[in-house]
Amino acid sequence: MKVLIAGATGLVGKAITDLCREKGISVNYLTTDKSKIKNESNYQGFYWKPEKNELDKNCFDGVTAIINLAGASIAGKWTKSYKKQILSSRIDSVRALYTAIKNLNPKERISFISASAIGIYPNSLTDFYTEKETTVDASFLGEVSEMWEKEMDKFQKLNCTVAKIRIGLVLSSEGGALPNITNAVRRYLGASFGSGEQWQSWIHVNDIARMFVFAMENNLSGVYNGVAPNPVTNKKMVKELAKVLNKPLFLPNIPQFAMRLMLGEMSYLLFVSQRVSSKKIEKEGFNFEFNNICRALENIYSEQVNEDNTDDVLSKEYV
Repeated sequence: MKVLIAGATGLVGKAITDLCREKGISVNYLTTDKSKIKNESNYQGFYWKPEKNELDKNCFDGVTAIINLAGASIAGKWTKSYKKQILSSRIDSVRALYTAIKNLNPKERISFISASAIGIYPNSLTDFYTEKETTVDASFLGEVSEMWEKEMDKFQKLNCTVAKIRIGLVLSSEGGALPNITNAVRRYLGASFGSGEQWQSWIHVNDIARMFVFAMENNLSGVYNGVAPNPVTNKKMVKELAKVLNKPLFLPNIPQFAMRLMLGEMSYLLFVSQRVSSKKIEKEGFNFEFNNICRALENIYSEQVNEDNTDDVLSKEYV
């Protein structure tokens, strides 16, 4: 088996790449940075420029599956120009891959597995969303996710199976939102956002990587939610993180208007509530390693917490 990965150098892409190599799956990957191109055994990089529809066709040699994670981070400030970049980077990447495969006209069936986002679901404190939900959130991220998935659907016209994985809040110490929250808690600045009652559908980075590979190995098609089985409120998330880090929480909740002043429209991500189901992927036979938030955070930070505690003991011995 050989897979082509677009977005292999990002947080989730790195985890998927590492897992594929551990399993003996050869990886070709696309990058817009020529300095990141490597040519190793079963791991080869290829240059592409999706906004110009430029792509090295050699990247498809022997490939039986494509995993698409390409797109600019949504964590930047949502200026008019950056919002355009968030959308275009996703649409252009999918279109470039589609055009290349269409021109190649492969005889063997190719699996196309692409990232999407749970941001497509409406903001709600009470609803519990499955993949059957058709209403789209009236936000920029909802709009992006809907347009992104429409581009993915075009692959069904080709000799491809199409799986769309709507990713939730990815937990990792290496990137994403968690390190910023962790830094605040460690500096005694941890607090919930708004009421703290908004739902956060999360997933450990190892599980989301395993889910993509599972979808590839089992030739899944359709929409799947890339979230763990037990969503938590923002208040619960911050509380459990503080417990794992052995830090107190004493600040009041942070009001929405304050974050709006600091971050602009992007602050919406901190207050939006989406409680999302993982039942569909579980029915396919996928088993999560990290079902609850406590175990996930302990896995991510236990080693660092132990090091912190050791440093505290050593410093006290020399006082």
